[in-house]
Amino acid sequence: MKRTELERRERDLRKAQKKEEALEKRSGQGASVGDFIDQLSGLFRHDATEIFNTKDDINVLEVLEEMQAIIPQKKWDDVLKKAIKKTGVVEKDRAYKELTELLSLDEEESEEEEVGV
Repeated sequence: MKRTELERRERDLRKAQKKEEALEKRSGQGASVGDFIDQLSGLFRHDATEIFNTKDDINVLEVLEEMQAIIPQKKWDDVLKKAIKKTGVVEKDRAYKELTELLSLDEEESEEEEVGV
């Protein structure tokens, strides 16, 4: 075998190993931002104008809590906005406001538990 072909095979092997490591890293983290966007948009009950179950649905609240545990806080807005946008409702601002209120309530409760109040 020529030297160039050996080097090409080594490069291909390194690429394959790098891909495997990246896939393992992703699967080890749990859910991604896209997964949470899909979960939330799938749980929302809506018509053409508004989302109805932002405040009172347990499943939505559970997904939000899981999102808070896994995803960094700076990504939360992206998840909420994109999930709302995916529904195609007109009143996006109201739904976003209600969901951010839920997130802030969850933050306050978890802080109180940590402090021991």
